[in-house]
Amino acid sequence: MDVLRIILAILLPPLGVFLQVGLKGQFWINVLLTILGYVPGIIHAIWVISRYK
Repeated sequence: MDVLRIILAILLPPLGVFLQVGLKGQFWINVLLTILGYVPGIIHAIWVISRYK
């Protein structure tokens, strides 16, 4: 399941984070990072997915 979340995090970072933690603070941080730059959003999303197992 983590592989699917990582693929979704590469395509649409907030979706991968949402599937991992829901509408908590990490999701909103990722939305902000994705708006500011696509790559920081991806990096944060992969970090969240690997951290919150």
